[in-house]
Amino acid sequence: MKFLGLLLSNFNRHRLRTTLTILSIIVAFILFGYLAAIRKAFQMGVSVAGADRLVTRHKVSIIQLLPINYKEQMERIPGVAAVTHATWFGGIYKDPRNFFAQMPVIPDEYMKMYPEFLLPKEQFDRWKETRTGVIVGRTTANQFGWKIGDRIPIQPTIWRAKSGNVWTFDIVGIYDGREKETDTTQFLFRYDYFDETRLFGQGTVGWYYIRVKDPNHATEVAKAIDDHFANSPYETKTETEKAFIKGFADQVGNIGAIVTAILTAVFFTILLVAGNTMAQAVRERVSDLGVMKAVGFTDGQVLVFILAESCIIAVAGGAIGLGLAWIFISMGDPTHGALPIFFFPPRDLIIGAICVILLGIVAGLLPAIQAMRLSTIDALRRE
Repeated sequence: MKFLGLLLSNFNRHRLRTTLTILSIIVAFILFGYLAAIRKAFQMGVSVAGADRLVTRHKVSIIQLLPINYKEQMERIPGVAAVTHATWFGGIYKDPRNFFAQMPVIPDEYMKMYPEFLLPKEQFDRWKETRTGVIVGRTTANQFGWKIGDRIPIQPTIWRAKSGNVWTFDIVGIYDGREKETDTTQFLFRYDYFDETRLFGQGTVGWYYIRVKDPNHATEVAKAIDDHFANSPYETKTETEKAFIKGFADQVGNIGAIVTAILTAVFFTILLVAGNTMAQAVRERVSDLGVMKAVGFTDGQVLVFILAESCIIAVAGGAIGLGLAWIFISMGDPTHGALPIFFFPPRDLIIGAICVILLGIVAGLLPAIQAMRLSTIDALRRE
């Protein structure tokens, strides 16, 4: 009990410095939380992409199209269980900053390919019955305040309509995600309506999704697909869905890398400052440590004393910082739609807690060892 009282009394020696040190650690771990959330967001759900799904795109570039008749040929390749397709629409809703994925798909095939998209049956049936129908992910619907029955105008940047320069869609359903990391930002409408209405490019698609019968043979199936279309006018590149999503994300990945690099630099700079401050606080109390040894504290007790003080400061700042990060990040995407998923991953929260403890140990270890090795006479001679 006396040991604890002595330990806590040291925090009153330099209250301002202790407070500023804790505040710097709080800021560091708030940044850590945002760093983890942004890194996860730029993965765009890669970690939950189906292991049994492949994506086939044009060999040269993802923006080049493939013929619609490739679907039937792929279905005949051994190891292929199902095939469907999607195409990047790239339209604008009111403002270019309102970014979300818009894709024409075949409803039945797409929902079977993505069972993690949860849509009530009556809404799914309405989608199939409504030529201009669209289903929207919960995140995007909440972002713009959309509800079922709303008519949404989209201005095209690629696919102009025969009837004019604006596409109008009717929201018939809002889907949710089975997993927290499921992308619920997509805007999915019917391919038949898209193909009939677009001004050019009829009979083409952006890429194909392939479900394989056995994930262990995914590599062989991918090679068989690419070999089948080798030397054709539209050669293909087939890869795992994870690789495809990562490649798509890499198109804006430089922004994510820049943000990540800045936050990482700031985070570690603050931690170094905090660690140096704690070490300085210990060095200023050399004479006090000498008194402690003189009245009977052992070298081991002095070591534990310094480490405990360092860890208390680190844990106080780190716990508050991680808690505030969790609260702030739970308020939602600060970019209002640019990040498809945005949350503090539990795994990174655990890593953050470990970093808090390591910070306390590392910052206090060297001063603690020096204090332990310090002779009582030398310590008492210092002012």
